Amino acid sequence: MIAYRDATPDDAELMARIGPQTFTETFGHLYSPENLAIFLEKHSVENWRGELTNPDYTVRIAEDDGVAAGFAKVGPPSLPFEAKGPAAELRQLYVLKPWQGAGIAATLMDWAIAEARRRGAEEMFLSVFIDNHRARRFYARYGFEQVGTYDFMVGSHADLDLVMRLKL
Repeated sequence: MIAYRDATPDDAELMARIGPQTFTETFGHLYSPENLAIFLEKHSVENWRGELTNPDYTVRIAEDDGVAAGFAKVGPPSLPFEAKGPAAELRQLYVLKPWQGAGIAATLMDWAIAEARRRGAEEMFLSVFIDNHRARRFYARYGFEQVGTYDFMVGSHADLDLVMRLKL
């Protein structure tokens, strides 16, 4: 049975493990080992602890019998867009492969939208790799619409990402 909980600073080591794991499972094949290693440095225990102690960020973890299966992170806007009012950003939403298709992503997305509303956001933004068609369809089902593009950097490698917005 999948259980959901908010991450705490005590989860920094867990997040420093599953953050890189989820990204590498999904996108690791696209990058050179050097560029991937540079990007994954962002997933250090120290960086995660900093975010998990910062009230501007909230992370929700999905667990299957105590084993991390995925997570979502909501935080302040950072993407290159012009918000029309108070906004939040879905910074990450990942589900590990063994649990994909089990409804975890939908539950995490529902939580993320509710969390953005709880924060007083009128809009929620996210970015998605242009060639990640499955994720693009998933976000479109929630009403996210493309509002721009930007270069998502993995080391020195630039990927074209779509910036998407949901009016809350």
